[in-house]
Amino acid sequence: MNDLAATVTAFARTLRAAGVAADQERAQAMLRALDHLDLTSPGDVYWAGRLTLCAGPDDLPRYDRCFAAFFGGVRAEPGRAATTSVTRHTAAEDGGRRGEGEAAPATASRAEILRHRDVARLTEAERAEVHRLLALLSGRRPVRRSRRHESARRGGLDRRRTVREALKTGEPARLLRRRHTVRQRRVVLFVDVSGSMSPYAETLLRFAHALVRTGPRATAVYSVGTRLTCVTAELRHRDPGTALDAVSRAIPDWSGGTRLGEELREFLTRRSARGAIVVIASDGWERGDPALLGAQMARLSRQAHRVIWVNPHKGYEDYQPLTGGMRAALPYLDDLVAGHSLAAYEALSERLAHA
Repeated sequence: MNDLAATVTAFARTLRAAGVAADQERAQAMLRALDHLDLTSPGDVYWAGRLTLCAGPDDLPRYDRCFAAFFGGVRAEPGRAATTSVTRHTAAEDGGRRGEGEAAPATASRAEILRHRDVARLTEAERAEVHRLLALLSGRRPVRRSRRHESARRGGLDRRRTVREALKTGEPARLLRRRHTVRQRRVVLFVDVSGSMSPYAETLLRFAHALVRTGPRATAVYSVGTRLTCVTAELRHRDPGTALDAVSRAIPDWSGGTRLGEELREFLTRRSARGAIVVIASDGWERGDPALLGAQMARLSRQAHRVIWVNPHKGYEDYQPLTGGMRAALPYLDDLVAGHSLAAYEALSERLAHA
């Protein structure tokens, strides 16, 4: 039962990342429904989740995509829930695909294990599955209060509109109120594409693609290595594969060294991170002067709303930030988080939504 609860909780978390309001109460409702159904029937599992985790018609396409990706299956057809089987399609089968009539059982436990595995240790087929799940990430974006106002029932007094209405009618007017509007907070993401980060660079860029897709005007993405390269425009393409192909052509310094201090200095000289959430995805192996990196991190922390460092090695309990780059940057970080697995990227997405 504990395994089932963990699986349903993880599935609900995946749905929330895709924009479905599958909160803890709805997850508990799905568990209660499954108590009365056949857990070995993919159709029963599908309909139990659809009827409890979805809040309305707009959630159904997202639910179908998440169910297919999480459980490795396709949705059940109406009226055939008890007999519909689940067909798996993975990258490893593209060369020798199963027959159309062959089916594979849903492997929720395997999907949950895959969520927590280090992407550097995955097979090509497993990495492709993780990349498909990353493409589903479309969670809430961080917001900030803007200087603009809008009419509201509650809020501060709108003196101008109140006086204007009183002058128009010639009688004492009701008090009109206003509130600040909100807008997406800008996110600036730096992805280390040096040799030491090569096992993680593609997956991080796919995470960046999901961020750009959900906030195209409020997201900027740069690759860092031996030079700073803006790849935001390339990542705006709707298809992740096409976007990554364009990024690979745009980045001239794949698998080189890392001179993050020099590149942050270039960024802060030409651009600004004022009010933004800055995410740096790197293992901290700095080839340049760590003192320069520390000075630029200090500048960055004064401008940014929040600075988050994503280190793949942080996902291991025995990790210590001992590299020169990490020691130089650590005093200026708001968060140091893991970046080695799908679960870590989902947690980062949630953290950005509440930053």
